[in-house]
Amino acid sequence: MDDLIADFVAECREMLEALGGEIVAWEAQPDDRARLDSIFRFVHTVKGNCGFFEFPRLEALSHAAEDALADCRAGRRTPDGQLVSAVLAVIDRIGEMVAAIDAGEDFPAGDDSSLILALEPGAEGISVPTAVALADGKASAAPRTIRLSVELLDRVMSGVSDMVLARNELARRLRETENDVTVDGAFERLSGIIAEMRDAITRTRMQRIENLFVALPRLVRDLSGELGKQIMVDIDGGDVELDREMIEMIRDPLTHIIRNAVDHGIESPADRLKSGKREIGLLTVSARQSGNQILIDITDDGKGIDGKKLVEKALSAGTLEAVEAAKMTPRERLALIFEAGLSTAEEVTSISGRGVGMDVVRSNVERIGGIVEVDSNPGHGTRMTLRVPLTLTIIPALTVSIGNQHFAIPRAAIEEIVRANGSSVTLDSIGGAGVATIRGRRMPEISLADVLGLASDIPDEERTLVVLRPAGGDLYALAVDRIHDHEELVVKPAAPAVMATGLYAGTTLADDGSPILLFDPAGLAEVGGVKLEVQERVSRIAEATATKTIRDDNVLLFNGLDGNRRAIRLALVDRIEEVPRASIREAAGQLRIQLGNLILPLAGADALGPDDDKVRVFRLSDGQHEIGYVFRDVIDLMTIDHEIIAAEHHGAVSGVSLIGGEPAELVDAHWLFAHHLGAGMVPAHQSVCRIPSHDPWLQNMLRPIVEAAGYLVIDEHDELIPDLVIATEQSAVDKVHAKRTLVLRADKDSATDDGSIYRYDRVGLLSALKSASAGGKGR
Repeated sequence: MDDLIADFVAECREMLEALGGEIVAWEAQPDDRARLDSIFRFVHTVKGNCGFFEFPRLEALSHAAEDALADCRAGRRTPDGQLVSAVLAVIDRIGEMVAAIDAGEDFPAGDDSSLILALEPGAEGISVPTAVALADGKASAAPRTIRLSVELLDRVMSGVSDMVLARNELARRLRETENDVTVDGAFERLSGIIAEMRDAITRTRMQRIENLFVALPRLVRDLSGELGKQIMVDIDGGDVELDREMIEMIRDPLTHIIRNAVDHGIESPADRLKSGKREIGLLTVSARQSGNQILIDITDDGKGIDGKKLVEKALSAGTLEAVEAAKMTPRERLALIFEAGLSTAEEVTSISGRGVGMDVVRSNVERIGGIVEVDSNPGHGTRMTLRVPLTLTIIPALTVSIGNQHFAIPRAAIEEIVRANGSSVTLDSIGGAGVATIRGRRMPEISLADVLGLASDIPDEERTLVVLRPAGGDLYALAVDRIHDHEELVVKPAAPAVMATGLYAGTTLADDGSPILLFDPAGLAEVGGVKLEVQERVSRIAEATATKTIRDDNVLLFNGLDGNRRAIRLALVDRIEEVPRASIREAAGQLRIQLGNLILPLAGADALGPDDDKVRVFRLSDGQHEIGYVFRDVIDLMTIDHEIIAAEHHGAVSGVSLIGGEPAELVDAHWLFAHHLGAGMVPAHQSVCRIPSHDPWLQNMLRPIVEAAGYLVIDEHDELIPDLVIATEQSAVDKVHAKRTLVLRADKDSATDDGSIYRYDRVGLLSALKSASAGGKGR
């Protein structure tokens, strides 16, 4: 409501600025219908809005002026000096009231009866009061808002984006020349100013999501009335801000989900009473910000989604085979709701049941880089979650190249990056189509050079595979020549002829000003001949039986500040940053780095010299916490193919291995997080430890520690009886037959009477591993 009132005030101010001269000119030319109409439109607009906002005094005043002007428009009255003076006085009083509304103050004291009487015919003897604001010596408040066209804002945003690219190019050129302190200082100030401008312009594109939610209560009321249901709507998070373009893009998907919840989800009052529920159903729509995403939850307390019924519908429609259905998990059954042509409605109505809907909802949301998630409890309700980026204009992306042509891929669609010649990767050709097998999982493989018809001087086996998951579907591998940087790209619409190819989602500019096209992963798969809808479920089921672990053996090979070759697991590297040396300082007992609005612990900076103006930093993430790790330069993306020799002492390096034909130290990420977040002993014999394969933190952070402690690590698919089972939830170990179980908790300060261990309590963890290993072997 505050936004609507602000718009009303802004509109009134704009019209008031021009009306004074219009009224005086109208007095000189009473037959000028255009001026009369503009004055009439103003008072008519004010009267209509006042009825909506409940300003009765302002409404009565504008209504009286509207009646007098209507008589003039109809020819029933000829305007004279007295009428013009009366109208001017009314306009002045309206201006005072608008200023009071803007300032949040009460209207000026007194009544408006004399002003209204002065508007009537034959009121020559009635004096017209003057504006009190000037009499009191107070100047009217300056306007706090201004209306601009969206096209102008887009042009300004485009100009600022070009300035950012020019700054980046200048920064690169400065790094290539000798340092000049005065130039560097001026450049840093310029960079800060440009960054502030970009943030400010980006904010102008943001709108409160309340503008999207405001129509939902009326929609639910109309639908529930048509269906004979009673539904109460609860809306929360209307103050969350989202890019105006994004709001328009998700309006239709959100509306469709609401219609489904009212029609399919919430039962009739009689059915709800039979189920022990109250007659009135509850539909909750909430929004919240999580990082650079907006999460919109649509929750109902209806009957939920019956996964078995979805399977039956899919079987009868021929979109699912019985063998596949028998192997599907509950979550995979729920995902059938996104199949094209599949509906759980018993009959087709004007609201739903046509089998056209949720597949379109998912594709529309994922086209803008979002995700649709569904969770349902039969008999209790359903929750749909839309995860959408804050803005469409700035997208995290990975730049790749074929020959000397550069392209960008949305980072949200990238699952992993592997070498085509890695030991865990095999490439085959079946029926002329490429197939990649990565750690036992088969997926389609297409060559970007072949799809685009570009020449490449790199053999197939030496290329890099980018594993993509487009539009919420299954994986496929894209072979590219080279991988470059992760960047935040400013995306603009491409030319219609380019977009018509189906390959691209937009265009952007590199630091040097050269254009880069941003791929649409789903369109790329379609043009490359990958049938994602057909392949998706078959591959998922094959993965469940063939894949044993999600451990990622891909490592990022780099040079540390001390010149040593080191490697760190790729899954732990969230992004790479380049920051000024001044961002690093000693604080709270350890070295820390400022990255934007975050202050993170910093590792790997022992050899940092005072002359280093810029430093490169890995942002390492375990899913909940982040730390920084300083490095000099990245060498390559590699795979661990040889035996790992454990370090003699526990510390930042867990061991050494041959990577790329030369020794490289392996960074012990678990030690880093345990050491920097506040929280050694190796058993003499090998025991068996089971770690769930679906938990990335356990596989990428904990598994190397357990293996270094001498354990043979298996997952839930292995038939060996483990000596130790480690999980992050008690429910995961309750039904497991093991000699000992260990639960790791994420909260350091929670109660420990359940026997769990804080996952960064390294001493406690190693002690537990030693104790379990002393109990005997499992094979």
